[in-house]
Amino acid sequence: MTLPFSQLPAEMFREIKAHKWLALMVFAVVSFAVLIAGFLWPYKYESQVVIFVDDRNIIRPLMEGSAVTTRVSDRTSAARELLWSRNIVEPVATDPEIYGEEASGLSPEALENRIAAIRANLFVRPRGDSYFSIGYSSESPDQAFQIAQRLGQLFIAENNSRKRSESRNAYEFIDKQVKSYEQQLAQVEERMKQFLSENVDGTEGEANQRMANLRSQIERAELDRRELQSRAASLEKELLGMAPVIQQRAVDQYQQRINGLQDKLDNLRLRYHDTYPDIVILREQIAELERRRAQALADGGPANVVSGGDAEANPVFQEVRSALAETRADIRTKDTRIRALNELLSEHMLRMERIQENKAEYSDLTRDMEVNKQIYDDLLKRRERARVSMHLDVEGQGLSYRISENAQYPRGVKGPKFSTFAFAGLFLGAIAPFGLIAGLLQIDPRVRARKQLEETIGLPVLAELPQVKTPYEQRRERRLTTLVVVCALLVCGAYVAIAAASMMGVIG
Repeated sequence: MTLPFSQLPAEMFREIKAHKWLALMVFAVVSFAVLIAGFLWPYKYESQVVIFVDDRNIIRPLMEGSAVTTRVSDRTSAARELLWSRNIVEPVATDPEIYGEEASGLSPEALENRIAAIRANLFVRPRGDSYFSIGYSSESPDQAFQIAQRLGQLFIAENNSRKRSESRNAYEFIDKQVKSYEQQLAQVEERMKQFLSENVDGTEGEANQRMANLRSQIERAELDRRELQSRAASLEKELLGMAPVIQQRAVDQYQQRINGLQDKLDNLRLRYHDTYPDIVILREQIAELERRRAQALADGGPANVVSGGDAEANPVFQEVRSALAETRADIRTKDTRIRALNELLSEHMLRMERIQENKAEYSDLTRDMEVNKQIYDDLLKRRERARVSMHLDVEGQGLSYRISENAQYPRGVKGPKFSTFAFAGLFLGAIAPFGLIAGLLQIDPRVRARKQLEETIGLPVLAELPQVKTPYEQRRERRLTTLVVVCALLVCGAYVAIAAASMMGVIG
């Protein structure tokens, strides 16, 4: 039955009076338990090394694009992972300056336990943008100081070693890839050279251009042949209407007139230029007479001739027949040329088929060469950047760590001190009886207040009878109270004496 909150203080004091010895025992037990906990509490001493992250030196902007400086995205996490590595923890665990001469003769199990203890007690904390601290917590201030200092030194050395190793490994890897691609590129070039030496047909573009030229020549030759055939047909038709012989009894008068005019023309040319009017007129007259003479010869008639001659071969007929023979010879020449061009075109078509068959292999070889060449050129650039980066790390440039503050000897413990336990013991011992009584009153089923009864039965309480003690009981109660107070003072005195002796170093 829950006790009303307003009645709780009065009932607590009444129960304390009724159970004085129990309250004193609870006070003594709780106080000395806290004091004993203060004696047994593992007090920790901390020492820290402050590390400065130097990533803003002048080398970085100068070498931007030429080298890659080592970067650490989460410095605290990366430092913690590096400190947990066995390369750092094991040298600390076996350091005789920290653990004495016995450190070098540890069994494997003891070594593992010590390494686990070191890992459990070391810590890394960020301290701004460019700083973080490496610390160690131990029950011994000497060990905390020495281990923290040693961890900082090993961290700097291991980080520099890893940077150099990482840069060197990167350079060696890229150099190996460069040599590998150099061999592949040489092999592809050799295959390409062998392919081109075995396949001398040329490229597809050259073959197409040559075939187009052959087709163009064939078309021109066929056109020329058709023209010659038309000319031959015309000459044959002209021969059919022409007499092979003509009657010529005397010298052609046309020829005589032409010869006379020609003599005059020669004489004038000796004195004048060809543009002289008389010379121009004579030349026109000679041309007209030659045209008439040719027409007369073509007709084969006796007109315009002098009587008294013999029959002779028609020169025009002979000339036309010669032209026809020459034309037929040209036709045969064109036919021969067309056949030769067609044969060349057939050969080039076969050549194109061979080129098409080799096109896939040629494309593969060309693509392999281009890809390998691009990768090889890129790897050459990367190798030079890796070489510069390796030299930067060897010289200690780029991202680097250095100790900003050395470890300081611990001046005091971290966490609750013994004095805190001592004061807390008295306080907790004093409130422990009241807290215990308050808890018991909340679960006690007995009726202790008028309000409880009224709420339970639903009826008002008319009167209460107070507890009445006799004078003897009152005297006995006072003596008992005095004795309890004396005992409480003795307990407090003993508690204070033990706590003071421990804080002054009398009790270790």
